[in-house]
Amino acid sequence: MPSATKLEKKEAYHQRLCDYLNTYERAFVVGADNVGSKQMSDIRAALRPETIILMGKNTMMKRSIRLYCEETGNDQWAPLLDELVGNVGLIFTKGDLSQVKAEIAKYKVGAPARVGLVAPNDVTIPSGGTGMDPSQTSFFQALAIATKINKGTIDIVSDVHLIKAGDKVGASEAALLGKLGIKPFKYGLEVVKVYDSGSLFEPAVLEITDEDMVASVGAALANVAALSLATNYPTLASLPHSVINAYKNVLAIAVETDYSFPLAEKVKAYLADPSAFAVAATPAAGGAAAAPAAAAAAPEPEEEEEEDMGFSLFD
Repeated sequence: MPSATKLEKKEAYHQRLCDYLNTYERAFVVGADNVGSKQMSDIRAALRPETIILMGKNTMMKRSIRLYCEETGNDQWAPLLDELVGNVGLIFTKGDLSQVKAEIAKYKVGAPARVGLVAPNDVTIPSGGTGMDPSQTSFFQALAIATKINKGTIDIVSDVHLIKAGDKVGASEAALLGKLGIKPFKYGLEVVKVYDSGSLFEPAVLEITDEDMVASVGAALANVAALSLATNYPTLASLPHSVINAYKNVLAIAVETDYSFPLAEKVKAYLADPSAFAVAATPAAGGAAAAPAAAAAAPEPEEEEEEDMGFSLFD
């Protein structure tokens, strides 16, 4: 049987979470693996006052959300229940989701490679000097890394892909990275899911820009127009193309028959005597070309000689 103090803390936590569920309509489910207390404090301070971070046991969060849905009859927060797995927390916000996500991403701290840790990203050691003395070549030999001695220190001959993402860090890799002073991994709150007014979606959706949306809609309209034209099924997307094609057909009929209309007269006149249009265009082009030539051929005015004023400088 839990003590009275624990029951009071659980009840206070439940009340606080229910208040957040009533107040906010947007939230993030975030992973908090390898996040320190100082780092978490910095993130909290940066996100206030419009954004609140709530951590806790998954069972307590699930219990509070279930009770809230039952008591209020509002199950819009129910989709979060299946996402509360592992070391996760909730971030409630009234701000713009993209901006809050970007602010969270700023607070990532470098961390050393520990033995047995699953690498979240690839680790590559750059070529060049290491500053290590030749007596420590055993670390490089154990990892089959080509080295050379240069001015009394060990140099790595070429870039080395030491660890692949998803692999466990071995003792030799961890020792070598520690000696080189490399912190290959960065940890912070990782957005797992995004919640907005009852909808749950991947954080990658927030990366979609207005330009991406316009390009997608344009491509979709082009596909609809192509399908409509191929099947002779008129739609709003294909209507402009249908009108242009109809005009081309009417113009072709007018050219081949005595039927005419104002827009077809110029085409008929051109087909009847193309040379007239060529002659009309040539003088204009020739005149345009002759103007620069005339300007280039115009002689520069000669400078006037100064008249003898009847006195000398030495008079």
